Amino acid sequence: MDKKFYLQGPDEEMEFMPIIPLNEGDDGSDDLETIPEELPLLPLRNTVLFPGVVIPITVSRDKGIKAVNDAYKADKLIAVVAQKDSTVEEPTVSDLEEIGTVAKIAKLIKMPDGGTTIIIQGRKRCKIEEISSDEPYFKARIKLLTETLSKDDPDFNAMVSSIKDLAGQIVNLSPNLPSEAAIILKNIENPSFLIHFVSSNLNADIKEKQSLLNISNIKARAELLMNLMQTELQYAELKNKVTNKTRAELDKQQREYFLQQQMKAIKDELGGDNVAEVKEMQKKAETKKWSAAAKEMFTKGVEKLERMHPSTPDYSVVYNHLDLMLDLPWEDYTEDSYDLKKARKILDNDHYGMKLIKERILEYLAVLKLKGDMKSPILCFIGPPGIGKTSLGKSIAAAINRKYVRVSLGGLHDESEIRGHRKTYIGAMPGRILQSIRKVKSSNPVMILDEIDKVGSDHRGDPSSALLEVLDPEQNNSFYDNYLELEYDLSRILFIATANNLGSIQPALRDRLEIIDLSGYAVEEKIEIAKRHLIPKQKEMHGLGPSAKEKISPFKISDTVLEKVIQDYTRESGVRELDRMLAGIMRYQAKELVVKGKLKPTITAKDIEKILGKPRYSNDLYKIANMPGVAVGLAWTYVGGDILFIETQLSEGKGELKMTGNLGNVMKESASTALTYLEANCRKVNLDPAVFNQKDIHIHVPEGAVPKDGPSAGITMLTALASAFTGRKVKPFLAMTGEITLRGQVLPVGGIKEKVLAAKRAGLKEIIMCWQNEKDVHEINSEFIRGIKFHYVKNMQQVLEIALV
Repeated sequence: MDKKFYLQGPDEEMEFMPIIPLNEGDDGSDDLETIPEELPLLPLRNTVLFPGVVIPITVSRDKGIKAVNDAYKADKLIAVVAQKDSTVEEPTVSDLEEIGTVAKIAKLIKMPDGGTTIIIQGRKRCKIEEISSDEPYFKARIKLLTETLSKDDPDFNAMVSSIKDLAGQIVNLSPNLPSEAAIILKNIENPSFLIHFVSSNLNADIKEKQSLLNISNIKARAELLMNLMQTELQYAELKNKVTNKTRAELDKQQREYFLQQQMKAIKDELGGDNVAEVKEMQKKAETKKWSAAAKEMFTKGVEKLERMHPSTPDYSVVYNHLDLMLDLPWEDYTEDSYDLKKARKILDNDHYGMKLIKERILEYLAVLKLKGDMKSPILCFIGPPGIGKTSLGKSIAAAINRKYVRVSLGGLHDESEIRGHRKTYIGAMPGRILQSIRKVKSSNPVMILDEIDKVGSDHRGDPSSALLEVLDPEQNNSFYDNYLELEYDLSRILFIATANNLGSIQPALRDRLEIIDLSGYAVEEKIEIAKRHLIPKQKEMHGLGPSAKEKISPFKISDTVLEKVIQDYTRESGVRELDRMLAGIMRYQAKELVVKGKLKPTITAKDIEKILGKPRYSNDLYKIANMPGVAVGLAWTYVGGDILFIETQLSEGKGELKMTGNLGNVMKESASTALTYLEANCRKVNLDPAVFNQKDIHIHVPEGAVPKDGPSAGITMLTALASAFTGRKVKPFLAMTGEITLRGQVLPVGGIKEKVLAAKRAGLKEIIMCWQNEKDVHEINSEFIRGIKFHYVKNMQQVLEIALV
């Protein structure tokens, strides 16, 4: 029974080549005698015909068409031979192979285009002996070739089996070949036909196929075929591998594209698109100079943001975090100005006095200029309010050409205000340090930590402990903010803390600060500050300055008038109250100008009383209070120095000591020590010991609402007690400060500058203090304490000799 299947040839695009084994054993051996010695010759291009194999051939050349027609009309036999070069259009004898095949034309079909298609079956291999004629087509004398085959050869049988297996593998690996081909191959029993069939359909070169046809020994032909099939199998496997890999990549790309389109459609359906925002962020990030850790975190954050929809709650959290990272200056620094003369000029123009601080800043600049880079010092300005600590920070920033930022710490009670909140909390923010850096867009500004002594602490944490990391030069190069979740370098920032009371600062924090004491201003300094800064500022604020709408004739305030305002209307270390008084004067002047249309050229002392009212403070108080038992002491407060009256009154009794005036324990102990010393040394001051058992003693310090404490009123209390018991008055316009011991020694105390300036403001003319405090007096500008006489003492006997009249 005839068997048919179709196989797509490797070289013919979309053209099916029927391979029809009409009869496996039909190789033409039965009718060898019917094949004539001379046959028409048909040259074939790109094809080698093997015995037993059926193939369709399209004949388009005129000679070929004539040869086929004549053969078909006669015995239907024709010799076919392959061309050596398939590109030759009109082959000659030399262009033809020597070995060919005798074929029988099974069918001849006339094509509409004038060509002819024939279906031929190979019958027998033949050799072209000679070309007997080349017109109108080739005719050749042929010699039939026999094939040698040794029967029952196990090697040959194994080869045939291997050829079947290899052919099956090639069919399975070739997607263009039908799977039925493998089944047909297995069912071919004739070894010779199997070899010819596989050879005919092998995806090999024409020359290789011709080599197979040339071999007479069927075993040798099978061996060569196996080699060619091995090559073909390797090629098919490689091709299959490449195809599968390409298909997998294409499938992955198509899948990703499909998912992206779906995601885009879902986003469009929900509304909102973040592509523009993400692209803008990525564009900003390209210009940032940041660490590898920061870059990695930003990249991960952006990838997360791309996958999120803008309406989700976490979107704003991630977006705000990335926005902070982009806003922070990271390694952006302003260039310092190392011109020391210019820096000094700026500092002197902005602030009068403060020599110590100015020198410290200039030293820092000098080192920075020589070294190029150094860890910034952590300065702390300690002093009373209103002396310009905060504004000095602004001047320092201008002097060294850095940006200025101020962080107010007053009343801060939450540690997260410094270190930031975890970004998972609702309303989370970075700490104030990073917020300030973000605002100034520089990683080396001058940062004022204002009122560091007023930082609170409660159950939410201790901010002053969080400041330890910020203000430690060894640690702040890797400051960790909980919101940022990255380390940030604060080592290039010039931190300047301000405080009124050093005692209120946590000891560990105080240890990290370079303390610079700023005492209050003397009257002379206040006059200069008023003339240089306060009066021009207040004139400008009240429309009386050069930039006023109307031209105003200038008016002057003399130094004498300014001194009257300072002494009669203010009692302060700084200049805030003075500024308010000057503002009152300017308001009065503005009203006068509007009502009368002109101003007096000078303001007199009489005008001051008219504008500000009667004097609020008077130095006559110290004259009036001059009676036995009353002494004047000097006190230090966080707003500067102050004057204290110590009043002692004796009454009939049993020697009891009573103390009033809101006194602290240390002050009460000072009074007890003074009384004990006086009792023990009563004969030195001509007192009868019995008097101490007959009198009750009452010590009172006025302004009872104000708490008072400290040891510095010791010698004042002893002087007041001695004055009361002896009836001798204390010398007028005399003040004193110092601690006492039971042995009568006078010990040094602190706050000397503030106390001396307070005495000067109050109009006192003499001051008694410990001899060890002399060095503190020398630090005060001699111009500010002119007219004050200082008595330096070592023991209490010297105090009483000087103090009591």
